Amino acid sequence: MAAVEAGDLPPLRAFVHGLRKDMPAIVAGLTLPFSNGPIEGSTKVKFLKRQVYGRAGFLLLRQRILLP
Repeated sequence: MAAVEAGDLPPLRAFVHGLRKDMPAIVAGLTLPFSNGPIEGSTKVKFLKRQVYGRAGFLLLRQRILLP
């Protein structure tokens, strides 16, 4: 990262700057055992949220997500 910052490639410098800003999230993502991978890309949760919007609270939404 230091070599890129010292170099003459603005796009790579911008990329490294973004990495440095997000460093705590990057470290957490690589070291912690938690993951939101099973939810990523799933439209079921979004669909259920829209379906119960305004009619039910969190408990019903939780029950609908956990039960197939």
